[in-house]
Amino acid sequence: MHLHRTPEKNNTVSNVLDMTSGNPCSLILQFTMPILLSQVFQQLYNTADAFIVGKYLGTNALAAVTSSGNLIFLLVSFFMGLAMGGGVVISRYFGARDERQVSRSVHTMIAFGLVSGVLLTIVGVLFTPAFLIWMRTDPEVMPEAVEYFRYYFLGAIAMVMYNVCRSIMNALGDSKRPLYYLIFSSLVNIILDLLFIGGFHQGVWAAAAATVISQAASVALCMIYLLRKGNIYTVEIRSIRFHKAILSEILRYGLPSGVQNSVIAFANVIVQSQINSFGKLAMAGYGVHAKIEGFVFLPVTSFNMATTTFISQNLGARRYDRAKKGARFSILAAVLMAEAIGVLYYIFATQLIGIFDSTPGVIEYGATQARIVALFYFLLAFSHSIAAVCRGAGKAFVPMIIMLSIWCVLRIGYIIAVMRLIGEIRYVFWAYPLTWSISSVIYLIYYLSSDWVHGFERG
Repeated sequence: MHLHRTPEKNNTVSNVLDMTSGNPCSLILQFTMPILLSQVFQQLYNTADAFIVGKYLGTNALAAVTSSGNLIFLLVSFFMGLAMGGGVVISRYFGARDERQVSRSVHTMIAFGLVSGVLLTIVGVLFTPAFLIWMRTDPEVMPEAVEYFRYYFLGAIAMVMYNVCRSIMNALGDSKRPLYYLIFSSLVNIILDLLFIGGFHQGVWAAAAATVISQAASVALCMIYLLRKGNIYTVEIRSIRFHKAILSEILRYGLPSGVQNSVIAFANVIVQSQINSFGKLAMAGYGVHAKIEGFVFLPVTSFNMATTTFISQNLGARRYDRAKKGARFSILAAVLMAEAIGVLYYIFATQLIGIFDSTPGVIEYGATQARIVALFYFLLAFSHSIAAVCRGAGKAFVPMIIMLSIWCVLRIGYIIAVMRLIGEIRYVFWAYPLTWSISSVIYLIYYLSSDWVHGFERG
C-alpha cells in the first residue's frame, strides 16, 4: 500500500515531517533544533553522574565513572550503528510513500532492539572485569569501575530500546517527541543522583542505577506513543518480528555503520588504555574532557543526524538536486559551528574542566588535551558531515573503510609508536587532529568525485 498524498496533508502521519518539499536549509534547521536539545539531555545522563560523583565521592569514583564512556560506547556502538541503518531504511520508504514497508521496517526495528538489548546486558554484566583489566584500569579505581559498569549494563535493554525508538521517530521527521521524553528522563536522572548519592550517601552503583531507571522511563514513554493507533508507524505487539527482506536492508545499510562505530570505539579504548597507564589523575582528566567534548560537539552531531534523514527522504523521492543542496548547507554549517565552538573551548578549557574536579592534576591533563584538539574541530566536523551524507545515500560502506583505516589502524599505530619512542601524554593527544586531517582530505576527494546521489540505485 502506498501513500498517495504527502505526509503533511495526510492525517494519519500528522506527527511526522516531510522534507522532500520546501526550503532545504530551513527544514534541516527545523529538524536539527529538537535533535540538538535531545542530544543535550542525552549527555546529561552521564555528565550528571560525573558531576555529582566528583563532588560527593572523590577522584577515584570520578575516574571510575568518566573512564566508562569509551567502554560503554564500544559495547553499544555496534547496535547503535545498526539502528542508524534502520533509520535510513525507514526514511527512504517514507520518502517513497511506501506505507507498507514503513510499517514493516518499524516492527523489524523494535524486534532488533529487544534482541540486541538482551545480548548487550549479558555481555556487559559477565565480561566487565575482563574489559577493565584489558584497559589497564588503575587498581585503585577497579572496584568502583566494576560496580558502576555492572549496574549500568543491567539496564542495557532500556538504553538500546530508547535509541531504537528515537531512530524510528527521527527517520519519519519527528524530532520533537524524543526531546520531550528526554527532558523528563534527564530530570529524573538528576533527581535520583542527588537523592541516592547526595542524600543517602550511596556509592557509584547508585549513579548507574539512576541512569538505568531514567532510561527505562524514557522507553516507557516512547512505547506508549508508538502503540497509539492511526499512524503508519503504529506498533502492534503481535506484529513485532523480523521481516527478512527488511532485516537484510537494515544490515546492508547499518552493518557498515555498526562496524565503523565499533572500530572508532575500539581505537578510543586503546587510547584510554594508554591514558590509564599515566595514573588516575590522567584518567579523570581525560574522562572529564570527553564529557565536555560530548556536549560542545552536540550541534555538529545533531546537524549530521538531520542531514542523514534529509538525504534519505529526498533520495527515496528521487529529489537529487534537493539532496545536493541540503548536503552543501549541512557541511558548511557544521564546519563553521565546530570551529566557533572549538575556539571557545580552547579559551575556557581550564574553567570547564574545573567544574567537574578542582584537583590541579586533573585540570592540567584535561586542559592540555582540550587545547591540543579544540582548534581542529572543523576537521572533525567535516569528516562526520560527509559520513552523514554517505549514510543517508545508502553508502555507509565508504565511511566504514575510511574510519577503519584512518581512525583505527593509523591512530593506534601512531599511539603505539609515540608511547614507545617518547612516552609523553601530549603526543598521544595529537593522534586525534592528525587522523582528522587525513580523513577529511579523503572524504573531500570522495565527495567531489563520486555519484553519491544514486547510492540506493547502484547499491
